[in-house]
Amino acid sequence: FTRLSSEAKALELIKQGQRIFDRLERLPMPTVCQIHGFCLGGGLELALACRYRVAEHSPSTRLGLPEVRLGIHPGFGGSMRLTRLIGAPAAMGMILTGRTIDPRAAKRMGLVSHAVPERQLHRAARALIEQPLPRPRARGLRAMSNHALVRPILGYVFRRSLRQKARQTHYPAPYAQVDVWQSHGDNPREMLYAEAKSVAQLITGQTAQNLIRCFFLQETLKGLGKGSDRSTRHVHVIGAGVMGGDIAAWCAFKGLRVSLEDREAQTIAPAIKRAHALFKRRLKKPRLIQAAMDRLMPDPGGQGAASADIIIEAIFEDLEAKQAVFKRMEAITRTDTLLATNTSSIPLENIGEVLKQPGRLVGLHFFNPVAKMQLVEVVKGRKTSSKAIAHAHAFTRQIDRLPLPVKSSPGFLVNRILMPYLLEAVEAYAAGIPAEEIDAAALDFGMPLGPIELADTVGLDICLSVARILSAHLKLTVPNVLEQRVGSNKLGRKTGEGFYVWKDGKIANKNKSIQKTINVDLQDRLILRMLNEAMACLRQGVVKNEDLVDAGMVFGTGFAPFRGGPMHYLEHIGLAKIKARLNELAQRYDDRFKPDRRFTHQARKKPS
Repeated sequence: FTRLSSEAKALELIKQGQRIFDRLERLPMPTVCQIHGFCLGGGLELALACRYRVAEHSPSTRLGLPEVRLGIHPGFGGSMRLTRLIGAPAAMGMILTGRTIDPRAAKRMGLVSHAVPERQLHRAARALIEQPLPRPRARGLRAMSNHALVRPILGYVFRRSLRQKARQTHYPAPYAQVDVWQSHGDNPREMLYAEAKSVAQLITGQTAQNLIRCFFLQETLKGLGKGSDRSTRHVHVIGAGVMGGDIAAWCAFKGLRVSLEDREAQTIAPAIKRAHALFKRRLKKPRLIQAAMDRLMPDPGGQGAASADIIIEAIFEDLEAKQAVFKRMEAITRTDTLLATNTSSIPLENIGEVLKQPGRLVGLHFFNPVAKMQLVEVVKGRKTSSKAIAHAHAFTRQIDRLPLPVKSSPGFLVNRILMPYLLEAVEAYAAGIPAEEIDAAALDFGMPLGPIELADTVGLDICLSVARILSAHLKLTVPNVLEQRVGSNKLGRKTGEGFYVWKDGKIANKNKSIQKTINVDLQDRLILRMLNEAMACLRQGVVKNEDLVDAGMVFGTGFAPFRGGPMHYLEHIGLAKIKARLNELAQRYDDRFKPDRRFTHQARKKPS
């Protein structure tokens, strides 16, 4: 993907792949694909070129066409064959979202002929050769979904659904897939050519190249978990609030034994209730739900700490309280137990002052909501041992999260870069710009949530707390309007009012009459403050390189993945242009936009 020099070269390679799959499909004898493990993308397109498919019924077997996540869509005949096999609604439901399905779901929709245990997989495949069934294909209403008279109606439905999730200017691939199917859905030959031409255009574009870059960034973070042979079996979490309770639930969901400590049983109960809702939503089957619940043990007395492999502290952001927790834990835990804090802003050196062995202390900073956010900042203090860091990386991968190594410093990486962005949004609000206009500017850039809505969602009290801590170190100005909102107990979604009014978890007073013309000046104010802080983080060595900044912001905040990350975007626009724009904003507003010194240093090293 990354080495394709032209659209013409891409088209030829895709057509070559199509020719191979066509030869397989035209073989005169029955062909069967046995599927176990992952069968995704080109793998599933290969399977679709066979006459039959049988899949091993196992939790490790998944089928899907996730190409949209890389900025393209199936190009080896996948969309043509899948829509003919199971009908357009089911096929597009997989292709346009990139979701994967298990073997039983695949059997129900007709994607595979059999979903059987491993011991029966070969027997099922052999039976389809010895006693062939009619060639599988969509029938009845499913087949009618590909009819020329139906496709325009379904195409409208598909596009309307897409617009609710992604903008065509940001993510063109799913829209292009709908166009290909709607124009050629009843003509296999024409659809194959249209598939190839569309993918060739997409794959050489900026969106696909940047999403592929994000994929490799993700693989880099996954590789960090291979530096330790430590396997965690028991996690002890201290603090059953939203973060602590959800960290405990996620660890139990991923198969670990978890003890959850708080002052008393009644403060742990809400966390157990949320955990049950997570297990029910994700695991579905009562037996699996109960097994996960059995792994999560309320522990108001804290007896589980003595046998734990990892202690995770997730109490409120107070230095003395955290120090008291770790002083107690050091006295009762094994010497090889990892001590981890979920602090979002307090340097580890301060917390570890009370420890006899500060080398055991690491930061494991999860993001809310824990079950959705992939990133965990693994924080190394000046005295943290390399063994402890390796253990923390391995644990993070064990629970299927992405470890980002960061240096202990105020705000670490993600919160430090995000806070100026949020504060600039509040400054704009205080100056009279409507919240909806501020959020629209960020959404137009590609952020998953506007900064005002994000602040309300996180909680204005939490934003204020972090802003106060960072302001002491980074010379940030905390707007009075934020102080006033918190002082009036208008904390955002959790209290029903912040900058917005909330009802049933949704914004109730959003002004939809706000002009749709994007305020470019406002957008620059928001985004450039992030870019400027990212440059400062690199200069101060918070992370080792630009790739880690990009990975942290993409997977920790959802920073416009189609732009490849803040540093990649900065390089794409040009250091000189960004610096000039920051100077212009600094003259118009104040020194909060003053370009970081790294701009000058980097420009000498690498002219833009």
